[in-house]
Amino acid sequence: MQINGAHVLVTGANRGLGRQFVLSLLDRGAGKVYATARRPDLVDVPGVVPLRLDITDPESIAAAAAAAPDVKIVINNAGISSGANLVAGDLDTIRREMDTHFYGTLNMIRAFAPQLAGGAILNVMSAISWLAVDGAGAYHAAKAAEWALTNSVRLELAEQRTLVTGLHLGAADTDMMAWYEGDKSAPEVIVAAALDGIEAHRPEVLADDWSRQVKAWLSADPDVIYREAAAALTT
Repeated sequence: MQINGAHVLVTGANRGLGRQFVLSLLDRGAGKVYATARRPDLVDVPGVVPLRLDITDPESIAAAAAAAPDVKIVINNAGISSGANLVAGDLDTIRREMDTHFYGTLNMIRAFAPQLAGGAILNVMSAISWLAVDGAGAYHAAKAAEWALTNSVRLELAEQRTLVTGLHLGAADTDMMAWYEGDKSAPEVIVAAALDGIEAHRPEVLADDWSRQVKAWLSADPDVIYREAAAALTT
């Protein structure tokens, strides 16, 4: 799958990693970039096709698929981080996380899959897909579900030769993570790793040291995982 000349749709393209995806795609010679957002007037990158899209609204997704029938790569980047935990958190907020990261991503794939034979899907996830963090219970559950979704649709779309790539990362230097005072990766570094992964036909991209460390912990006992994670986050 080559970026050069490809027609690509990016969700959540008005800020953060989504905006960087748009810039990097243009730099790599993408033939057309649909930059989608709930408010397309906030898309400020010239040379793209702004498109209204709310991934929690099936009708909005259907309209976007009809407006972009030439897309061969879909980058599912749109997301939220509510800060809700699961036991005491607001249930509507928890559902909104799941509606965005799981059902929103799934509905995007279902709508665009028929035109993505020989194309690619990139799902932007997180190291928190694999690691629970206090204050992010809803986000962790939703991203873990999105990871399972990614692995499942990869199998389902293999016959039509659609590459399905999962991108995992730790903290990136975006407005969503402005509050975080630890190490953060530059968005252009994360996006470069993701686009390289698509071109190399990789099913999974671990974009930074933290995502690689957390993935490596998966085979360890939970006591070890959370002890080591706590130590790493406080040093």
